[in-house]
Amino acid sequence: MSEVAATGISVLLVDDHPIVRQGYRRVLESQGDLHVVAEADNAADAYGAFKAHDPDVVVLDISMPGASGLEAIRNIRARSPRARILVFTMHNEAVLVKAAFGAGASGFVTKSSEPSAVVTAIRSVARGERAMSDDIAHILAEESLSPTGSVLDQLGEREIEILRQFAGGATTEQIAAHLNLSVKTVQNYHYLIKSKTGARTDAQLVRLAASCGLTRI
Repeated sequence: MSEVAATGISVLLVDDHPIVRQGYRRVLESQGDLHVVAEADNAADAYGAFKAHDPDVVVLDISMPGASGLEAIRNIRARSPRARILVFTMHNEAVLVKAAFGAGASGFVTKSSEPSAVVTAIRSVARGERAMSDDIAHILAEESLSPTGSVLDQLGEREIEILRQFAGGATTEQIAAHLNLSVKTVQNYHYLIKSKTGARTDAQLVRLAASCGLTRI
């Protein structure tokens, strides 16, 4: 990665909405020290852009067609354990926040935050610090005080991603293609997710995912 102090902070923007990318490119580049070196609209292209440009900070959304931002985080961190990734998303569900940090994200900011909060978070993440918007910090604090937590706390990041895609209507074959897994492996994950959550039917799994904010019914 480049020397942040000497050259400013290079940023890769990943979001499937062009208007969002355009708007935040203008916000970031108006700061003087933040430079958007590449954009991507899906997890696969995000990984390719990261390899090509080696940005100081990756700013990405969780929700994208196909593999989500969770998979992008996993793949980028597998290539570069020092990669600094800031999640910037409309989602504020505790299970997704924890999954993102578990996959290797350095920060999590919601799209309801002021643009200045995103700018501050990027600079913090570039320095190697952890960053969260105020609403996320509050949600995690409340979650830590819960005596029971969520049933999805038993699931790993890959299981959360498969559940999210399944509940969103993806078939086993589609999930396998999105995540570069075999159909048999996805079927095994499906069985494990049911076992861990106590869901007896696929309909119960979908309702559970919806109740935790992973999908909408």
